[in-house]
Amino acid sequence: MVLQALPVIKAIQKALGHRMSKLSTKSKIKIVFFSPGGKQFTTDYAKKTAKKYTDIIFVCGRYEGIDARVKKIFKMEEVSVGPFVLTGGELPAMVVLDCVARQVKGVLGNFDSLEESRISSHDVYTRPEIFEYKGKKYKVPKVLLSGNHTEIEKWKKESK
Repeated sequence: MVLQALPVIKAIQKALGHRMSKLSTKSKIKIVFFSPGGKQFTTDYAKKTAKKYTDIIFVCGRYEGIDARVKKIFKMEEVSVGPFVLTGGELPAMVVLDCVARQVKGVLGNFDSLEESRISSHDVYTRPEIFEYKGKKYKVPKVLLSGNHTEIEKWKKESK
């Protein structure tokens, strides 16, 4: 099943018209079309998009996709969230939305909370310092309990 061009075109026109009537002339709108053959989505892509555009319109196909003539009518960037195929573009849209939004100052509350801009380990720990499961004890690494921030940062870099 392929989505017909005209309903998709009308939806994009409506979104563009709605945005253009409410935005200043400084607004920048990007149209993203999700496709397994598109440009690979990355955090770098999210950062550049958040910096450059004020609005993003996501065009999400379903099943076999959308009539290719839609891409000829609108300037769209084809994007893929991974080397796999999904039933539709809704999940990739949520992934891109989340990743781009967190690059916008104020979305996370404290912009310093952005994990990719901090030294961070893949492993994180909570209390208690030691817990037992099926007779085996699991401990938080000693360096994290030390209070020595230099050593903790060193451990984070090494454990990436």
